[in-house]
Amino acid sequence: MEGKRVSAEELKLVLAADFDRLAEEVAKAMNTAKDGRIIADSEEPVRDASAVFRQRMFEKALSLLQKKQEAFSPSAQRPAAQGPAADNAPDDQRAHPRA
Repeated sequence: MEGKRVSAEELKLVLAADFDRLAEEVAKAMNTAKDGRIIADSEEPVRDASAVFRQRMFEKALSLLQKKQEAFSPSAQRPAAQGPAADNAPDDQRAHPRA
């Protein structure tokens, strides 16, 4: 199970660009707010930027976890498909060897 976990370091790597964008959007919202209206002018844009970041973080974390689970899953490494059994009767019962 240990190999199927997502580490904080992996998340930091895949989220670096998203975090940079979040920081830029927060800074822009704070810097464009009018004097005396910092909270009123910046709260909603910061909340929206945070929501987008949160969604991207969850999606990327989920994707990382799915990739790890698929890599360890026995069904992810399927052998070649088996052909039909030549000695099976139509009702999926094996034919008697002396029949």
